[in-house]
Amino acid sequence: MGGTSDPYVKVYLLPDKKKKFETKVHRKTLNPVFNETFVFKGVPYADAMNKTLVFAIFDFDRFSKHDQIGEVKVALCQIDLAQTIEEWRELQSVEGEGGQVRKS
Repeated sequence: MGGTSDPYVKVYLLPDKKKKFETKVHRKTLNPVFNETFVFKGVPYADAMNKTLVFAIFDFDRFSKHDQIGEVKVALCQIDLAQTIEEWRELQSVEGEGGQVRKS
């Protein structure tokens, strides 16, 4: 990946992937700040503990398939859902090139 990117994020829960959200595309940047909120309604707290929250980061391309830059997976059983969480996680690349993403 060179100069700039047009990143956006798909947010969903594993294992079912029934409900997916997407952020807005941020044009021509390598350091986007999304600052968006998504609510997964209808997921009971007990069920949430068995799910993994996925942030899949893509580079938007108007004329071809969007390239997946990487992803972050967060096992919900490992965090306190009653608290606001703000932390950095390593971006796991689909092609071996890593980065960082901050979730909150």
